[in-house]
Amino acid sequence: MNLDALPRKIYTDGATPIEKAERLSQVFGGPELFIKRDDQLGLTEGGNKTRKLEFLIADAASKGADTVITAGAIQSNHCRLTLSACVKEGLNCRLVLEENEEPQYDTYSTGNFLIYQLLDEHATEIVANGTDMEAALERAAEEERSRGRVPYIIPVGGSNAVGMTGYAACAVEIASQSEELDAPFDYVVCASGSGGMQAGLVAGFASMNRRPDVLGMSVIKPEKDQQALVHKLANETAEHLGVGAKISRERIQCFDECLAPGYALPSDAMKEAVKLTAQSEALLLDPVYSGKAMAGLNALIRDGFFQENDRVLFIHSGGTPALYAYAPFFHEK
Repeated sequence: MNLDALPRKIYTDGATPIEKAERLSQVFGGPELFIKRDDQLGLTEGGNKTRKLEFLIADAASKGADTVITAGAIQSNHCRLTLSACVKEGLNCRLVLEENEEPQYDTYSTGNFLIYQLLDEHATEIVANGTDMEAALERAAEEERSRGRVPYIIPVGGSNAVGMTGYAACAVEIASQSEELDAPFDYVVCASGSGGMQAGLVAGFASMNRRPDVLGMSVIKPEKDQQALVHKLANETAEHLGVGAKISRERIQCFDECLAPGYALPSDAMKEAVKLTAQSEALLLDPVYSGKAMAGLNALIRDGFFQENDRVLFIHSGGTPALYAYAPFFHEK
């Protein structure tokens, strides 16, 4: 795996830190927990999509694109960061935003939606829930071509082989930090939505023949469906990176304990996890991804999944702006 051979934009100065979460470990009564602060990645308010965009924006530039088009939900961290990267690079950007399945608190006025407006109030287009988003992206691209522009489509979540390379690179970064800390990790835990972060990590560790099991906390699909998706994406990433061996289905571990009541729909377990993390480690998680992933991790600890001396690294994938859009939920009794 030769990452240096691939076009890349660097948006973060150095590696994101790994912190030992001693108080949260005590609260959960579980194994030794560490947190990787990918909420501190570069671009507007940070988050895991920055790693994907380092490769995606560089690929767009190498293909002569002047306009980037992508899609997501109203409170999409991916859309926020894609727009931010485009502003930084002087590229045009179009965001196709899918309405929520049901009205959600302040999601149309604050959080990521507010940041879209601050960066470029003309970049957003809202479409009905259930819209064929791939078709919507192609339609937007055709409109841009008719204006004489050169569009570059980024799929939802940036989860294609180019984007997922960002988390293969993250696996290399974690391996290096693990050696520096003299703390080999037994497990790496992350949210699993569009699947790219988990798939990239799996492919990255596989390329180095490293042990950490990557546990994906599904926030969008039942675990069997999510496992199939991540397995497919991990092999696409491995092929893109020239990793020889196929990644087995057994290497993909997904859990859906934190999924209910559905994607972007808040839960009491998520609220508890967000509050416990804030009150023990002074870290803010988001309600859609990292908060639910932490709830899933807590459920695994309660179920006795880990050994007492296991070292578990939780990827804080960012998304904090969305927390403010769900503020009324955290006031509810």
